[in-house]
Amino acid sequence: MSESFPRTEVEGISLPRIIIGSNWLLGWSHTSAAADSMINARNRNREAIADIVESFLEYDINAVMGPAADNPVLLEGAKLAEDRTGKKVIIIDTPIINVDDTPEARKEAEATIERCRQGGASLCLPHHSSVEQLVNKNKQEITRLPDYLAMVRDKGMVPGLSAHMPELLIYSDANEYDVQTYIQIYNCMGFMMQIEVESVHNAIWNAKKPVITIKSMAAGRVSPFVGLNFSFATLREKDMVTVGCYTPQEVFEDIEFSLAAIERRPPKLSGRNSPSKTVIMK
Repeated sequence: MSESFPRTEVEGISLPRIIIGSNWLLGWSHTSAAADSMINARNRNREAIADIVESFLEYDINAVMGPAADNPVLLEGAKLAEDRTGKKVIIIDTPIINVDDTPEARKEAEATIERCRQGGASLCLPHHSSVEQLVNKNKQEITRLPDYLAMVRDKGMVPGLSAHMPELLIYSDANEYDVQTYIQIYNCMGFMMQIEVESVHNAIWNAKKPVITIKSMAAGRVSPFVGLNFSFATLREKDMVTVGCYTPQEVFEDIEFSLAAIERRPPKLSGRNSPSKTVIMK
């Protein structure tokens, strides 16, 4: 029996401190078109997705995040993993919504959020590409955000907020928006982060609700040992780290790196292959 991974809680929903990421399932490498094609060729099908999700479920890591309603293959793979294991998978949907200030756009946004509900999402966090169109830095507010959060509530899901701008955490708390968790880019390289790492770290530590961090390994630019140690060493116990994996073997490695970081011990993993290793590397 594998060790159950540590958990946290968002508005009564128990979540693992590792969240299963979708970029390495749906073909968003943040590297190149060739890398995107490589991911799609291997993983963008229900069986491959189920294999990876099932590997996470061995450690009771049972939450998947991504634009699920707009990518049914992700939902199909999660459902197949549920059927294989008998364990429930929590869907954290991040829909892209139309935020134009017109009746037609609001109706379209509500329909998008309804698809999230129909897809089985427990939490719905409107995507940063939509939400950041509403940010008013002068007034330190997110215009009309409460309208969309209310739509999420009305559909029976827990509302949250996807953010690349760290100001969104601060504005949400200051204005007491109905945001129960936030997504925030956070990694040791500062990859895709809009300000320096220290300032984002400060925003996360001062956030009133648990934070879901993303890009923990800077989309493959740092090793799991470096990226995951940094994340778990510098986040709060209630915060989460999103981890994307290309194969089930990577799942087990990344979980062991994470557990070792939390438990303050060396990871129990074999070293990398090399044509000629020195004595110390062996």
